[in-house]
Amino acid sequence: MGFIGISGMQYSGASLSHHRIIVAEDSNVFTSMISKRLKELFDIDVEICRSFEELELAYDKSSEKITLAISNINLPGAENGEALNYLVDLSIPTIVFTGTFQQTTRDQLLSKEIVDYILKDNIFAVDMLAESVCRFLTNHNHHVLIVDDSATARALLSTRLKRYNFRVSVAENGAVALALLKANPDIGLMITDYNMPDIDGFELTRRIRSTIGSHQLRIIGISSSTDRLLSARFLKAGGNDFIMRPFIDEEFYCRVNQNLDTLAQIKSAQFKMAG
Repeated sequence: MGFIGISGMQYSGASLSHHRIIVAEDSNVFTSMISKRLKELFDIDVEICRSFEELELAYDKSSEKITLAISNINLPGAENGEALNYLVDLSIPTIVFTGTFQQTTRDQLLSKEIVDYILKDNIFAVDMLAESVCRFLTNHNHHVLIVDDSATARALLSTRLKRYNFRVSVAENGAVALALLKANPDIGLMITDYNMPDIDGFELTRRIRSTIGSHQLRIIGISSSTDRLLSARFLKAGGNDFIMRPFIDEEFYCRVNQNLDTLAQIKSAQFKMAG
């Protein structure tokens, strides 16, 4: 099976039909479109729940783990967001598919640590949803390394990336990062802080680039400094991207995805050239 998403994501791999996906949505139009698109793209047969009661029954009727839920904010019988709270309380990864959106809505959704949210406000909405589903189901193929001397920062980044279903390793300094990269050649992305005591982010990037190219490992530098030239220094040291703290969740995930998409495209091109 092959898939190219709106943002440039490419997937050509095994069928994703073994995943159990619940769609909590009362619109017949959208349930039909979602069901059809996920079936034709990924061979996934979704379970439709058109009310809160049906959602509860779907969870109770089977002990099979729900891989992912796609949920509207409001459902019949749960007009005040109870369905979303129900899914979050059960620790079921959830993508919100909604037509109502304001700044306060966005903040409330992200505070619940959902996987993603997709707005029903354009003709590409179902395709964007399909891409978000594909990313979540395949992100475990990506191994990401976080390098930061702050335990709090490491925990925050790790939690965020695991929410998106990435495999994550952490390093508290540059020396540990170098050792982890040597022991785990499957690491495709490193996110490193700039300001660290032993080896700063620039020096770490320079050392890595002496043996590992951008075609094998993407590097995103991060910093809470107000020095806007840090990004230029990171890029000149061999980094691929740079993000200032505090992050905007959507931007962070987008930049991570873009770098991993680029890596996948490079590897695909190399494979075709070798063939």
